[in-house]
Amino acid sequence: MIDDVLKPIHGGTDSGSPPRYDFSTNANGLGPDPHALAAIRQADPSRYPDPLYTETHAALAYHHGVAPEQVAVGSGTSELIHRLTRLRYLRGPMLILPPTFSEYARAAQPAELPLLKAESPQRFLQLLPQATLAFLCVPNNPTGEIYEFLFEAAEIAQQRQVVLVLDLAYYHLCPDPPPLPPSAWKLYSPNKAHGLTGVRAGYLVASQDLNHFRHIAPSWVLGVHGEAFLRAVLQPPSQAWLAQTRAELWRLRAELAQGLRALGLEVRESPANFLLVRVGQATPVALRLREKGLRVRDCTSFGLPEWLRLSAQPPAAQRALLQALPEVLAELRVGAF
Repeated sequence: MIDDVLKPIHGGTDSGSPPRYDFSTNANGLGPDPHALAAIRQADPSRYPDPLYTETHAALAYHHGVAPEQVAVGSGTSELIHRLTRLRYLRGPMLILPPTFSEYARAAQPAELPLLKAESPQRFLQLLPQATLAFLCVPNNPTGEIYEFLFEAAEIAQQRQVVLVLDLAYYHLCPDPPPLPPSAWKLYSPNKAHGLTGVRAGYLVASQDLNHFRHIAPSWVLGVHGEAFLRAVLQPPSQAWLAQTRAELWRLRAELAQGLRALGLEVRESPANFLLVRVGQATPVALRLREKGLRVRDCTSFGLPEWLRLSAQPPAAQRALLQALPEVLAELRVGAF
């Protein structure tokens, strides 16, 4: 029997028929980015990409103001997380701050890394010297929290030779992203913000040379479509598209929160494009909504069994959810007697 930690539990596809509306994924609900999509369609899949990704590494490095050897591409954030656990000098305890993205813990188990779970930010800082690798999601998934201790954590990590990795999957969907400590390693998965999660492409930017990290990846870890996507999202047209959609996403998130509160439900908003809503028993609510063609993210796997995570979606989708949710809650209350 596969351990629950090893089961990939994310938003998005659940192997069922496509839903009418998908609130389970935190991808930009106003996507896809047309400029990035055009670049992907123009890529030539009849050829191998450069196995060293020289031009792509150079473009990403220039964008972030670092040397090319400080950048490593991968087939998405999850692949890069798992690859980090294979570095020999990181084969010690991994530290996380739950509830957070499940892939950190999932990567620790097959790598046989001891997993330290902090109960609070203060405890995270206390445990940090005991770790060799630590992850923080900024803003955190699923809570949306932006931690105020990033620079303190980075200073401790640098002093104790701990690799602190900041997962920035939703960073560029925030209205006022916090400054980031330069010594921390940074994971980027722009497919979320650009609404193209089916393109598995991400990259890592580190404060040191990543040549060894690149070489432990499988050959051609990134296909030509992913490479075209990463280079396209750096360009002004894609950056402008993202800036335009962000404001609309924040407005839609606020409208969704208002509608949920009008139903008498507790809501926790994030600064990005998603929120949490307390519905009681999240699993049966999520299953009943799925039957109605609405996919939501049950947060039980995060240790939040009463909460759903919902992303901002276009108005028609949000109206459908706000109509279906009270019906489902009423049905489940009746069924409980």
